[in-house]
Amino acid sequence: MAHSTVPGTSVTCSGLSFQWPDGTPVFDGLSLTIGRGRTGLVGHNGTGKSTLLRLLAGRLRPAQGSVTVGGTLAYLPQNLTLDTALRVDQALGIDRRCAALRAIEAGEVDEEHFDTVGDDWDVEERALATLSSLGLDGLGLDRAVGEMSGGETVLLRLAALLLERPDVLLLDEPTNNLDVFARRRLHEAVGSWRTGVLVVVSHDRELLERVDRVAELRSGAVSWYGGGWSAYQEALATQQEAAARTLRAAEADVRRQKRELEETQIKLARRQRHSKKMDAQRRAPRIVAGERKRSAQESGAKLRGLHEDRLGEAYERREEAADAIRDDAEIRVSLPHTAVPAGRTVLSLRDMRPRFGRLREATLQVHGPERIALVGRNGAGKTTLLRTLTGELAPLSGEARTWVPVRFLPQRLDVLDEELSVAANVAEAAPGVTDQHIRAQLARFLFKGARAEQPAGTLSGGERFRAALAATMLAAPAPQLLMLDEPTNNLDMATVRRLTSALDSYRGALLIASHDLPFLESVGITRWLLLGEELQDTTAEEVGELLAAPDRA
Repeated sequence: MAHSTVPGTSVTCSGLSFQWPDGTPVFDGLSLTIGRGRTGLVGHNGTGKSTLLRLLAGRLRPAQGSVTVGGTLAYLPQNLTLDTALRVDQALGIDRRCAALRAIEAGEVDEEHFDTVGDDWDVEERALATLSSLGLDGLGLDRAVGEMSGGETVLLRLAALLLERPDVLLLDEPTNNLDVFARRRLHEAVGSWRTGVLVVVSHDRELLERVDRVAELRSGAVSWYGGGWSAYQEALATQQEAAARTLRAAEADVRRQKRELEETQIKLARRQRHSKKMDAQRRAPRIVAGERKRSAQESGAKLRGLHEDRLGEAYERREEAADAIRDDAEIRVSLPHTAVPAGRTVLSLRDMRPRFGRLREATLQVHGPERIALVGRNGAGKTTLLRTLTGELAPLSGEARTWVPVRFLPQRLDVLDEELSVAANVAEAAPGVTDQHIRAQLARFLFKGARAEQPAGTLSGGERFRAALAATMLAAPAPQLLMLDEPTNNLDMATVRRLTSALDSYRGALLIASHDLPFLESVGITRWLLLGEELQDTTAEEVGELLAAPDRA
């Protein structure tokens, strides 16, 4: 159960086994080596990607096996919290060296100052250059972390890790909650990584295009694919085509073996009747007839056994072929009652100023089944605006009003009662709807039979999202305005596709706050709203340019 450091830049797992305290297994004898270069670690929610990174970083101890790290290691966790009272130089871990440098420049000759600085005489210049490379130009080293946005603190922590010049860098979903500007800076940082080992867990397709290889974690094992996300998708498609052909051949073989077994049984039955008839006509002695019967039964049993073995082998081949086919079932649900007439007002703002955020005042009308993307820099107040529209927060001034039934799916997915089953959670959101109808609809959200009886607290990340989405979209009265806050955060690609297919079935008005531009374009956004000091209409083409400009920070 060792976690050691040895020469040679790489990360190696040997016979790694890990399970959670409740006994749920995650890895059983996993062995792999990650060498130099940029590796994108992908896989469905719940496969153990974040757990593997925490094991590599030494934050978790395996039950068996070892992790060996060649060189120094730095780790950026998914849920990052920084002390808001820290200064930037303290968050970067260079405050003592900076203080010693200033003391030396002031003429102090205390040997302790020189020991503190060591060989790092250009630490301030390196820190400022690293901050600049991540888009944090002009960020003073004496600035308080509490004055920075969430996205800026993620980039600040990454800057601190890069200043350590680690041999191994582990990043867990680093672009979550980052605006377009911050995402692009992080993309560039990953793209410019040239030495050592970089492992990034992400569902960000643009980020994954910049890696050298993709490692897919599935069923406790890792498969390797050369190139970035597009190359991985192409290789996967080729694999699945081959797997589908193999499955079709295996199913045909099962049918053929069944047919041959049936024909053999018919032939043996005919032969037995014929032999019995001939013995009766010949009046063969009983001992001779018995011997013939035993001989026929033995040869028949061998022949039947041969065909049964072949059929069994055909079944096994079919099962193996079926296992290679990935389950990419999509959500296909009918939601006719969510439809909104084109001219109907669903949302209005009049001289409205929210309690928090940059927005000073907004007047807005939303009509019919518009699909609106709410975009803006970190700290602009997108979540605050959504919470104001739901009535959870009162505005400082003006009026925010919705004119149709509304449902809101927050980032935290805290719409579920952990103790209740999936079906019971939906039933609470849809009073008066029959249990039969709820279960029929849940089956379309891929909760069939006993799966609908699972307590919400036991669901994996992807299952939890689907359950929260079902409770939101299947609510009664049917929501004719659906608001989603960063819905793709922490979702694997398969779950994002399922979300997209579910939204394809929705007929009401959509308001989605998100930094994920590819996702927004995939759901048919008809109107783009940029949130800053004003709420301004823009276009998909302008969004990236507007948000990527550092002077809008």
